[in-house]
Order: sequence, then structure tokens, then C-alpha cells
Amino acid sequence: MNGKELIRILEEQSPRSYALEWDNVGLLAGSADKEVNKVYIALDATDEAVEESVKMGADLLLTHHPLIFKGIRRIVPDDFIGRRLICLLQNDIAYYAMHTNFDVMGMADLSAAMLGLEEPKVLDVTYSLDGKEEGIGRVGRLMEPMAPGELAEFVKAAFSLSSVRIYGDPGKRLSVAAISPGSGKSEIENAIRQGADVLITGDIDHHDGMDAAARGLCVLDAGHYGLEHIFVPYMEGYLKQRCAGVEIKAQELSFPYWEA
Repeated sequence: MNGKELIRILEEQSPRSYALEWDNVGLLAGSADKEVNKVYIALDATDEAVEESVKMGADLLLTHHPLIFKGIRRIVPDDFIGRRLICLLQNDIAYYAMHTNFDVMGMADLSAAMLGLEEPKVLDVTYSLDGKEEGIGRVGRLMEPMAPGELAEFVKAAFSLSSVRIYGDPGKRLSVAAISPGSGKSEIENAIRQGADVLITGDIDHHDGMDAAARGLCVLDAGHYGLEHIFVPYMEGYLKQRCAGVEIKAQELSFPYWEA
């Protein structure tokens, strides 16, 4: 398959126009004109992901988080970003990232469906055109009211997690949940404004968690990777359905930290 055709298929799912202004998405390295016979998918372009792409003989590495966020002054092997880019280019592997455009057009609905949210609405509107609104996260009713501990067990099972952190009253009954995979402390105000009883997200720090709880919002911190790793199997299935003859390989679930 020609690279331009593959990119067209990727952008059918998550058009670049839905990405937030500060983001860096799309083809970030390599040529769009090359033939793509093998694709490797990972959440991040880590050393391990790059090495697996090379081992597979991939023609394209697809990730959620962009390896390149800001301007790069040098591409040299003693810098970890430069090292990875050099390895990709030396092995003729193109590199494509789907970040906040996928958050808006994929991650939000997918995570809400995994929770079974009823009548989900956009949590944080970031795109509006001709009356159509899209954005980060979703908020809706849980299938049944539950205590924070019960919801934590449900989230752990749904997202294959070993643990989560909970801020808030352990005896509170939760009916309306907001979910924002990734780093979601900036969504606390939106969750409160939309009447959520709990926000399920990642990267919550000490003060934000305590302050949200003091305002009546429980927060369930499932980790950044913990909620967003769903990108990998989702895109694996998406591409396998649309790219006949292209070998698609997904990185195995591998948390970037370990618990002692």
C-alpha cells in the first residue's frame, strides 16, 4: 500500500484538523510516498518501540504520543529523541503520530463505551463547526450507581489495571461519571460544571485531587498509560480491517513503570 493511501485511512479516523493548536500530529519523519507493507503500533515512540519496529522490518511506526513536540535544533545520537529519529530514518521507517486528534475522534468515545456510559456528552468542547461539537473526554451516567471502590474495581477490570488512586468520600454514591484519558487535571472544572460525581483520568497531583474532593468531585486516577493504552489495540483492529495485505503488529501491554 502506498504511504499516502495509508495516511488517508488514518486521517479518515482522526483528521488532523481536530488536533489542538499546541499539538504536533501527522507524518513527523520519513516519506509519504514509500510503499508500506508492515506497520508497528505503540503508544509512545520509546527506544523499545523503535527497536521492535526495526526488528519487524516495519515501513511505518504509528504512535499516539508524538516523539517531536517542540522545535529541534539538533538531531544527534547522544540525545534520546535524536537517537530514535536517526534509527527510524536509517532503517527507512516513516513515523506518524495521532495525538489530540485521536483523543477527540477516538479515545473519548472508546473510553466512554468501555465504561458503559449512558447518553455520553462531550466533556470539553474543542471543535465546533456548523453546529457539530467534538472535544476531549465524555460525561454520562454509569450503568448503575456505585461507590468509589466499586467503580475502581470496574475500571481496573475494563482497562487491565492493577491499581488506581481515589480521591474523595469512599461512601459517596456515584451516578454521573466523566472520563478523560491521559492527563486530566485541567478537566476538573468541566467535570464539576457538567454535574459529574467522579472524574476518571490520569496524572492527578496531590493538591488537585484534594481540592476536587473538597468540592464534592471524586477523582479516580488510573494513570496516563493506564487509560490511553487502548489506542494500540483499537488502531490495530482499525487498520487490519482497512489495509488488506499490510502486516499490522501492536506493541504488547507494557506499563512504563513498575510498582514496588
